Amino acid sequence: MKLSLVRDLLDAVVLSGENHLEEEIYFAFGCDLMSDVLCFAREDAILLTGLVNKQVLNTVDMANMNSIIFVRNKMPSQEMIEMAKERNLLIMATRHILFESCGILYQHGMKGASQI
Repeated sequence: MKLSLVRDLLDAVVLSGENHLEEEIYFAFGCDLMSDVLCFAREDAILLTGLVNKQVLNTVDMANMNSIIFVRNKMPSQEMIEMAKERNLLIMATRHILFESCGILYQHGMKGASQI
């Protein structure tokens, strides 16, 4: 599924990394515990989270992921957006809660990204 379709399905706003919207993504990982992201997420997945701090960007970097969707109307600071741009990360924000966001993507064929 193209990231542009993910954006449309979640009615999300793109905050950085627009150049990634035509890339294909097949896996998603919904989590607020960054330690779980490092332990269990696939590197080719998109991260959905309600946690909005710099640690999310650092975790995504360490996990070799390149896309984040912030849920529940959470908006990163301008500093975080600038950091994401420097790291060439796609960041989006949606009004949907984490459960709904994951469910919408799953319903449209997205697979879970657990390595277990």
